[in-house]
Amino acid sequence: MEMKMEKLRVGILGATGMVGQRFVTLLSDHPYFQIEVLAASARSAGKTYEEAVGGRWKMDTPMPETVRNMKVMNVSDVESVAGQVDMVFSAVDMTKDEIRKIEEAYAKTETPVVSNNSAHRWTPDVPMVIPEINLSHFDVIPFQRKRLGTTRGFIAVKPNCSIQAYAPALAAWKEYEPYEAVITTYQAISGAGKTFKDWPEMVGNIIPYIGGEEEKSEREPLRILGRLEDGVIVPAKEPVITCQCVRVPVLNGHTAAVFLKMRKHPSKEELIDRLVHFSGYPQEHHLPSAPKQFIQYLEEDNRPQVALDVDYEKGMGVSIGRLREDTVYDWKFIGLAHNTLRGAAGGAVLCAETLVSLGYIARK
Repeated sequence: MEMKMEKLRVGILGATGMVGQRFVTLLSDHPYFQIEVLAASARSAGKTYEEAVGGRWKMDTPMPETVRNMKVMNVSDVESVAGQVDMVFSAVDMTKDEIRKIEEAYAKTETPVVSNNSAHRWTPDVPMVIPEINLSHFDVIPFQRKRLGTTRGFIAVKPNCSIQAYAPALAAWKEYEPYEAVITTYQAISGAGKTFKDWPEMVGNIIPYIGGEEEKSEREPLRILGRLEDGVIVPAKEPVITCQCVRVPVLNGHTAAVFLKMRKHPSKEELIDRLVHFSGYPQEHHLPSAPKQFIQYLEEDNRPQVALDVDYEKGMGVSIGRLREDTVYDWKFIGLAHNTLRGAAGGAVLCAETLVSLGYIARK
């Protein structure tokens, strides 16, 4: 049942970058959230949002009128920003150490932080959540608050964009005990914050390396599939994953080719059934950004395709296809997810909606 509530005042940290712009488009007419503050680096501070972004607006819809003339604040003025909002979304472009410090600084002002950044994904008491999969990891928040000395401030993060194309399948099939996976991801250029205008070298090209992505793609699913123990998230030990990450000439949409070994031996029909019926708290509570069906299975041999399937469920669903038995591994399949919606800002917004619904975020 959709909540009726007074909207929460939110700030967007790093509002001028590509993920920040996506947050702006997703939150400009949201039933739970009202954009109160746009914050960015010192060079953007004091300008209107339209002036600060300049010719770098990268969304395929126009800049919302409600934010064009909003004055951009300095993201480093933590107390000033925090004093005007109930929570913040973080997409700041800084070093990992700087991100860790500034996100903790916001949390210590009693401001919940929902982050798209990777800096806190391995902080043991920070939940890294895909709400349909590991909702229970939000239970670590009281332990984090104790460490930070806060009563309402905390940090929560969403996982890396590349794993959205296959981690949901691993979760849906957990009962069959997947224990080894070989994966190649084919990642869109928007994952690097680029368009073809910014990055003409990518037209007709692939680059077989994306810095830091392989480690994230191998490790983060294990944290999502892990458990809360003694106030920290303990990663699962399986499936052991090895991954290669390739940049491809696609604007939006990360595709994954997955080879998987399982200890148990389900039929193809059982595997598909688990995919299409896999759902969680966001579906049960009809959260605004939740896809009605989290995972779709496509029977055609040539699906999923970025051109046809990336916007499934407004970019918040996952598409799986080409599931078949393998002679070396037990099963292989292709997965696809929208990297800047489910994989980035949209995933963070869904986390925030879930946290509001659970009572972790409320008006100050």
